[in-house]
Amino acid sequence: MPILSLNEIRQRAQGFVQEYRDATSESADAQSFWKDFFHVFGINARRVGSFEKPVRNLLTIAGRGRIDYLWKGNVLVEHKSRGEDLDTAAGQARDYFPGLKDNELPRYVIVSDFARFRVFDMETGGEAIEFPLRDLPRRIGLFGFISGYVTRAEAPRNPVDGEAAEKLGALHDLLEDDGFKGKPLDVWMVRTLFCLFADSAGIFETGIFRDLVEKRSGEDGSDLGALLTRVHRVLATPTVQRQASLDESLAAFPYVNGRLFDAVVEQPETNSAMRAALLDCCRVDWSRVSPAIFGSLFQSIKDRAERRRGGEHYTTEANILKCLDPLFLDGLRAELAAAGRDPRKLDAFLLRLRRVRVFDPACGCGNFLVVAYRELRRLELQALRLRYGGDDAGQLVGTIVSAVNVDQMFGIEVDDWPAQIAQVALWLTDHQMNLELSEEFGLLRMRLPLTTAPNILVGNALREDWAAFVPPGSDTYCVGNPPFIGHQYRSAEQQADMHAVWGREGKVNRLDYVTCWHRKGAEWLAGDPRAECCFVSTNSITQGEQVGTLWGDLLPRGVRIRFAHRTF
Repeated sequence: MPILSLNEIRQRAQGFVQEYRDATSESADAQSFWKDFFHVFGINARRVGSFEKPVRNLLTIAGRGRIDYLWKGNVLVEHKSRGEDLDTAAGQARDYFPGLKDNELPRYVIVSDFARFRVFDMETGGEAIEFPLRDLPRRIGLFGFISGYVTRAEAPRNPVDGEAAEKLGALHDLLEDDGFKGKPLDVWMVRTLFCLFADSAGIFETGIFRDLVEKRSGEDGSDLGALLTRVHRVLATPTVQRQASLDESLAAFPYVNGRLFDAVVEQPETNSAMRAALLDCCRVDWSRVSPAIFGSLFQSIKDRAERRRGGEHYTTEANILKCLDPLFLDGLRAELAAAGRDPRKLDAFLLRLRRVRVFDPACGCGNFLVVAYRELRRLELQALRLRYGGDDAGQLVGTIVSAVNVDQMFGIEVDDWPAQIAQVALWLTDHQMNLELSEEFGLLRMRLPLTTAPNILVGNALREDWAAFVPPGSDTYCVGNPPFIGHQYRSAEQQADMHAVWGREGKVNRLDYVTCWHRKGAEWLAGDPRAECCFVSTNSITQGEQVGTLWGDLLPRGVRIRFAHRTF
C-alpha cells in the first residue's frame, strides 16, 4: 500500500490505542503490538524488517542476543512488559550496536512497555522523547521516518546526499566496468533511481522494491537483471491489463506510466557484487535526498573529463535562487502578502500561479526547474492555507487539491539521459510537495499514473525555435545556467553553433559560447515584452573585448538589464 494520508494514520492510531490499552505481557502481545503499530503507518513490519533478530552481544553469558525488532538502517525496537524500566530497555538496545554491521545500524531506537513509548534519534544525539500510549494519535509526527512524511528541506550538506551518490556510483561502476554502457545503462539507472525513491517515500508500499531484490533474486545475482526488467514492464502496465496469474510480489507495484518505463531497453547481465551494490542503495533513505541535487548526484558518477568536454556544471540551490527570486518569485511573494486573507485576491493569485511557465533552454538534469517548481508549490500552499486554513480546514479534507503541476516546466537538453533525470526529478518533487499539502489538509492525493509530464525537449537549444516551443508572454520566464566554454575550448560542433547563432563576422568568434543563449534569449524576448529572461554567465562578457560585440548587438534589440549579481 502506498503512503497513507495523515488523517488515515491518525484514525488507525486511535484504533491501535484502544486495542492495546490493557496489554501487559511482552511474551504474549509484543509481536502483534509492533506489527499493528507499523500497520498504523501502512507498513508491513515483516517486509521491511525482522523480529527476534539474532545478534552478537558480548555482554551476555552466551555472547548472543535477540533484537525484538530491527529495520536495518532505520529503527531498532526493544520491548518490555508493562511497568518495567525503560532505562534498562534503552541500555539493552544500545548493547546490540557493536554486533551490527555499519549498514544495519539504526538511526532511531524505540523502547516501549505498552503504556509508554520512548524515541531516540541516534544521529542528533538529542534527548529522548517519551509519551504515553494514549497520546500516539497526537505524536505521529515523531514517526516521519516510518510514515514517509519527512518533507522539509535538509541542511545544505545533508550527509544522506553524499551516501546516496557513493552507493549509486558504486552500482553504476560495476555495471559499466562489466561492459553494460551507453543509453541502456543510463535508462536503467534512471529507472533504478525512481524505484529507490518510490520505495522510501511511499510512492510504492514502503520496502517492496528492496524486499523483491532481497527475496526474489538469487545470492549470485545472475537473475537480478531479468527480475528488474520484469518490474519495469509491470510498472508500465495498467493494473487492469495485467495477467491474473501475475506473481503477487510484482502485482503489488502500482502502475506508474508508459513514458518512464515503457521503452524496451537492453537487459544487463548481473552478478553477486551488483546485487550487493543495489541492496546497499536500497538501505539509503532516499526520501531524505532532495530531487534538486539529483542532477549533480548523477553527474558525480560520470567521468569528469567528459563533464568538462560537455561544458556541464551545476549551480547550488542558493545561487539558483539568486536568479529565480528577483526574476519572479519575489514579485509573487509580494503579491501574496498584499492579498492578505481576501478570498477574491487569493483566488486570483492561485489562478496566476497556474499560468506561470518556467523555461530553461539549457536544463541539464533540471536543477533550475526543480527549485522553481518547488517554490511555486510552496507559494500555492501558503495561499491555500490563508484561503482555507484555520478551524474549518478539517471540513475541507478531500476538496483541496493543487492546481500547479509539472507541465508548467519547460526545458531543452541536448542529451537524452539528463533530460530523463530532469523529468524524474520533477515528478519526485511533485510527490514531496503533495506530502506537504497533505500535512496541511489531511488527504494525500497520489498523482499516479503520471499522466502529466514536464515538457523536456531533447535537442540542441541553439538550433531550436524557442518561441515555437514556449511562446513568450506574461508570467513566462526563461532562466538557466548555459555552458560557458571560452573560444579556445570549443569543439567543432560548438563552433558551428556559434556560426549558426552569430554568423561568421570576425569579432563574434571571440565571444564565449554562453553568449549564444543571450542572443537567442533576446530574439525570444522580442516576441512579447512582458516575458523576462535571466542567465548565469561568465563575467568575461561584461569586460574587455566581448562587451562591445555582445552588448552592441543586444541593446539595440531593446534588451535592458533589470537585475544582476556580482560574481559568485
